[in-house]
Amino acid sequence: MDWFAEHFSAMQGWLFEAVVQQLMFNIGLGNFLEDGYDATGWFLVGLIQLAVMLAVIAPLQRYKPVDAITDPAAVHTDVIYTLIHRLGLFRLVLFFTLTPVFDSFFGSMRVAGLGTLHLDDLWPGVTDNGWVSLVIYLLVFDFVNYIIHRSQHQFEWWWRLHSLHHAQRQMTMWSDNRNHLLDDLIRDCIFVVVAQLIGIPPGQFVAVVALTQLSENFQHANVRIWFGAVGERLWVSPRFHRLHHSIGIGHESAGKQTLGGHNFGVLLPWWDMLFGTANFELRFDATGVRDQVEEGVDYGRGFWQQQWFGLKRLFSLR
Repeated sequence: MDWFAEHFSAMQGWLFEAVVQQLMFNIGLGNFLEDGYDATGWFLVGLIQLAVMLAVIAPLQRYKPVDAITDPAAVHTDVIYTLIHRLGLFRLVLFFTLTPVFDSFFGSMRVAGLGTLHLDDLWPGVTDNGWVSLVIYLLVFDFVNYIIHRSQHQFEWWWRLHSLHHAQRQMTMWSDNRNHLLDDLIRDCIFVVVAQLIGIPPGQFVAVVALTQLSENFQHANVRIWFGAVGERLWVSPRFHRLHHSIGIGHESAGKQTLGGHNFGVLLPWWDMLFGTANFELRFDATGVRDQVEEGVDYGRGFWQQQWFGLKRLFSLR
């Protein structure tokens, strides 16, 4: 952990001093250098994630694909979503819009005497270990992820946004970030609040988010891979998550067109096992939303059309 943190910090410092700092001065953002340094870290994490995706997951997709890619344009749109999120463009917009609001809100809370609960301080002598505290925070955020994900499938208004993510018929490693930006905004706001309430250190937060995102890229990959009877119950596999995207199974209840579904876990299938939403059938079905097949509902082709159609669904305009 220390070795990785040291080398990552060195790379972050070099990139900030060599490129970002001067760029910020040139465009009049010299007052935000500390935030620029943090943004450099997120950008670097995104580059590392993209490198792993291209070097490791992409070859697996070619070697053990579930489906042949017949609609490359749909995949190219997913690449745009990935670049927007992983290279920090979405976070940059949030910084200039919502960060001041959150800073004011949490500042008011602290003035009112409402402090932060530091989970890694609850077990002195044990949680001092960086790996132990990382696992604790990973478990907490994975449970939060499960609750959010299940809610996206439970509440009609939220499903109208989240269904864009499920409308991809050509699932690949790029499909993780394919989502309505308003849905992403809601989810990120919840994560920020939870992070502030439990006091996760910034470095640990970056590690949790990076590990979760990279695992999700693999889960969405076009690969015919499962982890075996035991492994499937320890970590979410591409098979486990693909069933979540299966037409008529993953986001419906009892084969009916009602909200619900199976396999909402993001990293760990334990929450699905605990709450009775796990499905461990060894199958690799076609992905998509039932109304695409049965009713010909159009979820949009390009990025902007998909975002616009999502707003129309949200406000019941079509």
